[in-house]
Amino acid sequence: MIHALSDVQSNNIGNDTLIWQYAVILKGAVIGNNCKINCHCLIENDVIIGDYVTIKPGVQIWDGIHIEDNVFIGPNVTFTNDMVPRSKSVNTGFDLKRTLIKKGASIGANSTVIAGIEIGEYSFIGAGSVVTKSVAPFTVWYGNPATHRGYVTVDGVLLNLDFVDKKSNEKYKFQNEKLVKDDKVS
Repeated sequence: MIHALSDVQSNNIGNDTLIWQYAVILKGAVIGNNCKINCHCLIENDVIIGDYVTIKPGVQIWDGIHIEDNVFIGPNVTFTNDMVPRSKSVNTGFDLKRTLIKKGASIGANSTVIAGIEIGEYSFIGAGSVVTKSVAPFTVWYGNPATHRGYVTVDGVLLNLDFVDKKSNEKYKFQNEKLVKDDKVS
């Protein structure tokens, strides 16, 4: 479904993707299947978005940003793509920095993601964070600047830096590149 009050110029929109009113999607953008692009979003030409991605209202996704499958982008998340932006009157050249958001990652509302970094698989960025460097998979980051504060499972269980779920007191470990319950701990 593409809302009548959106401006969608791209022909590369996947099946069952919902695009709400006042979204602007430029001609070169590629958007996968089953995505939800909320109102007041802008997606530029050199952008690739995977399947099952949710982009909440007020997000601008600039050239050079690649978002893999199953990613959640919270309301008003800010991306950048140029480390030294200047007005065109003084700009000597645009230095596009590519940013990669890996599958399953979640970026909380009002966060800022600085250009040229990678947000790891299933990582979690807390609301209002300023992410200035790459984030490892399955990690929790928040603050200004964002720092590593814990870990998170594929299912969204938040763990402290010792891989312990504070709610259940269960211990986790990495196994086959995923965080799983550590059955050896009693």
